[in-house]
Amino acid sequence: MPLRERISTEEVNALPMRAYEGTIELIDKPEQVEEAVREIEQYNIVGFDTESRPAFKKGESYPVSLLQFATPKKAYLFRVNLIGMPPGVNRLLSNPKLIKLGIALHDDIKDLRRLGVSNPQGYQDIHSFIKDKGVINTGLRKLAAMILGFRISKSQQTSNWENEVLNERQQVYAATDAWVCLEIYEKLKKLRIIS
Repeated sequence: MPLRERISTEEVNALPMRAYEGTIELIDKPEQVEEAVREIEQYNIVGFDTESRPAFKKGESYPVSLLQFATPKKAYLFRVNLIGMPPGVNRLLSNPKLIKLGIALHDDIKDLRRLGVSNPQGYQDIHSFIKDKGVINTGLRKLAAMILGFRISKSQQTSNWENEVLNERQQVYAATDAWVCLEIYEKLKKLRIIS
């Protein structure tokens, strides 16, 4: 089955909404880090994303607040604005054997370097699997719609990721972004676009 090249916003909006429904582990204390890292390290491939506090003025930017990892069993949200960059998290982000799937990872990798990750390795952009298939729409929402047949919400995208408490909607949004990358990868494998 060939992949679609593009999808209109109207077509996306007509699709059913889906969000991550599994277990979400919020890591906001240093003592939670090592166990979460050990669980993630059991996998070879995970979905990955980052969130930062939104900037609304030209030239303004903020460091990464949240790192999201999705495994087939669980989504992990590391609040690096609260816990900093513990050695275990740095190990995940620098491990070339742990493939971290994402969309438009170039900026994420630059942001990780700013956080003190000296050698980020093991990142695989979903675009690299489909760029030679004629796909024009490359944002996560449109790729999810074209490849998975559902839409994901982007309503929390500009929420404050440095809030004292991340509410449930923020947590589900963040987990969904990493989970969808893993789902797209699995679907591309089923379609034999990835061998």
